Amino acid sequence: MPNITFIDAQGESRTVEAETGSTVMETAIRNAIPGIEAECGGACACATCHVYVDDAWTAAVGPAEHMEEDMLDFAFDVRPNSRLSCQIRIRDELDGLVVRTPERQG
Repeated sequence: MPNITFIDAQGESRTVEAETGSTVMETAIRNAIPGIEAECGGACACATCHVYVDDAWTAAVGPAEHMEEDMLDFAFDVRPNSRLSCQIRIRDELDGLVVRTPERQG
């Protein structure tokens, strides 16, 4: 199972196991990761699972699709490496992925 590291706005790091085929958001919810609210449950209908993908992982994760980009307009402090964690599907190649949660969700 791939490991995902979540780093919160205060710099606290939590590494958890993720199930292949699930999403980064589902992994965060299952492991009670602070900073991921996921109000829409992963339907890409809000921006409350916003994360920053570590620069070393942006190519492996890939770019946001059009619908996700539209939802990111509602996120707080959007950056070039911003993604909605509900749209990042866990694959074996993402073992070691590092994402950071913003100071607050949109």
